[in-house]
Amino acid sequence: MASFMRWYQLKLAQKPLLTQSVTTAVLFATGDVMAQQGVEGRGLKQHDLARTGRMAFYGGCIFGPAATTWFGFLQRRVVFPGRPNLEILARVGLDQGVFASCNLFCFLSSMALMEGTSPQKKLESTYTQALSKNWMVWPWVQMANFKFTPLEHRVLVVNVISLGWNCYLSYLNSQGAPSAANSEKEPELPPS
Repeated sequence: MASFMRWYQLKLAQKPLLTQSVTTAVLFATGDVMAQQGVEGRGLKQHDLARTGRMAFYGGCIFGPAATTWFGFLQRRVVFPGRPNLEILARVGLDQGVFASCNLFCFLSSMALMEGTSPQKKLESTYTQALSKNWMVWPWVQMANFKFTPLEHRVLVVNVISLGWNCYLSYLNSQGAPSAANSEKEPELPPS
């Protein structure tokens, strides 16, 4: 394990964007596998490989590069010398107010497009619920992440903690637009 961590550190130093994007692709796919097998109980024969592929694609090609760039931006531009707690609160506020809301919009829209369904219907049926759930979890995670984690490891921390969150997003995304009869009913959350 120590040799793997040394190798990973080396790759992060040499090619941070690529390394974090590949890591994100793997962990987004893992979250989807957890959703399909652990939450939905599909079994291996009924596993939707295309869905797992879409999650890996989004993680590696959209979220990984975006989060890596975003965390670097926050580190360089949101600086309050001598006021570290204010710096953390400002970074978390921007992360949750700007990045999280935009990322969730992009995630749901791109999933709908890749599935051949309506992005508008997907957003109408899931965006508000997902964003409110996001704000229950991620501000606390990001406070600790911005305070204790070095910049080069922040995307990895988010990805590891995201295994459960990505499992939830994959599950929520797979539910599609609710019918008129049960449009008020919120889908059950997967166990955390």
